[in-house]
Amino acid sequence: MILITGATGKTGQAVIDALAVRGGHRLRALVQPGRQRSAAAIKISAQAEIMVGDLLNADTLAAAFCGVHALYHICPNVHPQEVAIGQNVIGAARAARVTHFVYHSVLQPQVEAMPHHWSKMRVEEMLCAAQLPFTILQPSAYMQNFLPDWQTITGKGVHSVPYPPETRLSLIDLADLAAVAALVLTEPGHFGATYELCGTPGLTQTQLAESLSRQLNRPVRTETVSLNDWEKAARARGLNDYAVATLLAMFRYYALHGLSGSPNVLRWLLAREPTTLAAFVQRTAAALPAAEGQRTQ
Repeated sequence: MILITGATGKTGQAVIDALAVRGGHRLRALVQPGRQRSAAAIKISAQAEIMVGDLLNADTLAAAFCGVHALYHICPNVHPQEVAIGQNVIGAARAARVTHFVYHSVLQPQVEAMPHHWSKMRVEEMLCAAQLPFTILQPSAYMQNFLPDWQTITGKGVHSVPYPPETRLSLIDLADLAAVAALVLTEPGHFGATYELCGTPGLTQTQLAESLSRQLNRPVRTETVSLNDWEKAARARGLNDYAVATLLAMFRYYALHGLSGSPNVLRWLLAREPTTLAAFVQRTAAALPAAEGQRTQ
């Protein structure tokens, strides 16, 4: 039995899909209370057993770990109590004698200036001390982060970011990350490994816009949104104070240093070239309707 925490998020759903395709293992999805009737939970219930459990309540985790031999732990995104959650999940895994703990971390968690990265480093530290067989995955930002603004990109030809156009970021296709997660969970040889996962080298936002332009066959330009304007929009969407402050800190770090890595590890694990940004844009354009402005071009 393989347990996936944070199962209703986009990462959890992708990992469950990839594991289901590989087959050969029973899957259990740990869902936060109140999320068991969500569209995401209903979708994954066809592939995995749904178990409700509160990651902040250690007492509720024992049942979820019953019969589990491997775990993929995803903490809810930008969670203020990620370290406490990690401690609970590691404790439950030890009590259940889990034989493989795979932790979903982040590229360069050692950067203290980004609080959510730093929290993941603390969890990595606890995991290393827990005497559990583990693997740590450190993915870069997802190519899927384009999707919330897809209509603006295709309709208005604007790629909006809250950092300068020269900011370099590596990206990974979520499908490639999920494929690696499924691989390390089901094949031997990955105990003790920490894998930095990047699908691209560092690309500037100008280079990203140029790639979007080529694949969409329309001009796309990068537009820098002020941090004040980003914060107003984020609060209007309901982001809490911790998430807003943490993401603003991340954007400030990006503006100074970017966040880049090498695709070599991902290429080795996949035994193929990682998905390119061009291929991702082509796939997305084929799957999603263009905005009205783009369809009339």
